Amino acid sequence: MEMNFSTVIMTWVNFIIIVLVLKHFFWDKIKGIIQERQDSIDEKLTKADEDSEKARMYLLQNERILNTAREEGKKITEEQKQKGDKIYEEIVQNAKDESASIIKRANLEIEREKEKAEYEVKKQAVELAVELSMKALDNQIDEETHRKLIGDFIAKVGI
Repeated sequence: MEMNFSTVIMTWVNFIIIVLVLKHFFWDKIKGIIQERQDSIDEKLTKADEDSEKARMYLLQNERILNTAREEGKKITEEQKQKGDKIYEEIVQNAKDESASIIKRANLEIEREKEKAEYEVKKQAVELAVELSMKALDNQIDEETHRKLIGDFIAKVGI
């Protein structure tokens, strides 16, 4: 393998000519394509960074919304629990009031029945006393006077 000096020089000359021709005709186009590609890559990286930032902001916003919703949910749950407790207390109080009212009405009814029974007993006692007195006195005193006397007697005795 012998190297010929003239071949080496010719190879270098050819190489330089090819480089100069390529540079003259294609270098600006290749440089433009490379620059466009670099600009496109830079634009995509910038957009990716912006999208990443937007995603992070949306994530933070969603977390705030979720936390707010949780707090509102707890608040609503607590309010509903308090309303439920209040309604329960009202129902219990209404039941107590109603039972007290029923007991009061029952006591009044018992009192009326007692008074009615006492009146009936007094009435029967008066009628019986009148009847017995009339039989004993053989109609010497009229019935009205006799009733008055018996009524006074019963009032003093307390029947």
